[in-house]
Amino acid sequence: MVPKGTAPDWPHAPLHRLCEGGTYIVTAGTYKRSHHFRDADRLTFLTEALLALSNEYGWKLQAWAVFSNHYHFVAESTQPGTLRRLVQYLHSASAKYINQLDGTPGGTVWFQYWDTMLTYQKSYLARLNYVHMNAVRHELVREPSAYP
Repeated sequence: MVPKGTAPDWPHAPLHRLCEGGTYIVTAGTYKRSHHFRDADRLTFLTEALLALSNEYGWKLQAWAVFSNHYHFVAESTQPGTLRRLVQYLHSASAKYINQLDGTPGGTVWFQYWDTMLTYQKSYLARLNYVHMNAVRHELVREPSAYP
C-alpha cells in the first residue's frame, strides 16, 4: 500500500526522486528520436534556453551537449527540487518553438528525461567525460572543443 500523500512508482517512466542537493547528470530525448533540432538556429535556441533556465533555476552547469534529437548536461544545485520545473519549462518552450517553425501546433517534441545523482568522484568524472566526448562519439567532430 502506498502511504497517503505519495504517488506510486510508475513502471513505464524514469523515477525522479530528487531529495538532496548535489551534482546530477540529465539526459533527454526527443519523441521517436526525431531530429527536431536539425539546424544551427534550432540548436542555438535549445542551447541558449538550457543555459538561461539553468541559471534562472539555480543550476550550475558543468558540462552540456545539445544535439538534433537529444541532450545531456551535468549540473550542480543545492535545490534539486527545481530540476523538474527547469526541464518542463525547457521542453515546453522548445516544443512551442519547434512546432511554430514546423507548422505543427501541439505536436509532441520531447519523450522523457532521466536524471542521476553523481555521488562518487569516479562516476562524476566518467559522466563529465561522456558529455564532453558525445559529439566525437556521434562522429560530428574529431575533437570535443570543435563542437559548439
